[in-house]
Amino acid sequence: MARILVVANETIGGSNLIEAVQKRVDEGGAEFILCVPRTRPRDGNIIYDEFQYEAAQVRVDLARAWMRDQMGVEVQGEVGDPDPYTATMDAIAEWHPDEIIVSTKPATISGWLRRDLVDRIRENGGVPVEHVVTDIDREGLPFTVVLVIANRTASTDELLSHLREKIADPGAQPHLFIVIVPQEGGEGVHAQRARGRLRQFLDRTRSAGLLSSGMIGDPDPYIAAKNGLQMFRVDEVVVATFGARRSGWQRADVVGRIRKATQVPVEHVIAADRETADVS
Repeated sequence: MARILVVANETIGGSNLIEAVQKRVDEGGAEFILCVPRTRPRDGNIIYDEFQYEAAQVRVDLARAWMRDQMGVEVQGEVGDPDPYTATMDAIAEWHPDEIIVSTKPATISGWLRRDLVDRIRENGGVPVEHVVTDIDREGLPFTVVLVIANRTASTDELLSHLREKIADPGAQPHLFIVIVPQEGGEGVHAQRARGRLRQFLDRTRSAGLLSSGMIGDPDPYIAAKNGLQMFRVDEVVVATFGARRSGWQRADVVGRIRKATQVPVEHVIAADRETADVS
């Protein structure tokens, strides 16, 4: 069985890349390795290797889950170096593929092609390289990407019910859910709490049959949302807060500010108030 290395980032899910993978499957099967180079966000204070890594890991997780559920293809995945050439060379050294598929945006907008990525891999990779061009802005994707911004509301029944409604129609396009949980303070206990809420969200959504992944984000929920909109091609945004009496996010007009920052629909889910004061 051939081992094929797929190198992609924002074009994961594009029709031409899916067709290239399906072609290999139809030809008798193959083992696929997905390498996703990291991307640095433009906004906010959390400009750490960890943030870059987690954003790329979200792509890996969702791509693997979608290809398994929709195409019946098992894919191994890894996060690569921020430099796509270095990421590819590292993956070649580790996995020893028989072939490489590199997926990029069109030449007019592709930073990878401006750096001659495909030619450099062909010169130094030692195996055949297929270059797949995908214009996801024009073609769209075969699934709907929902960005969820939530903190202490992440595991509430109201949010889960709202998200489950999106997949209730059996004829609807598949949905992928990406949650960003803003980290309220620095490292240590604040990060632990944010990761605990992230785990609870993922446990509940996956148990409910939702394809989901996520990460912690900038302490400012508006910046966290902007980073998510930059990192991922998003079709919808869902912001979950508590009621206005207790919600610092509502007092800061987080939902309204996110709506002004994007052209995609932004939905606001209000969870039932708790007895203690909350900030989300």
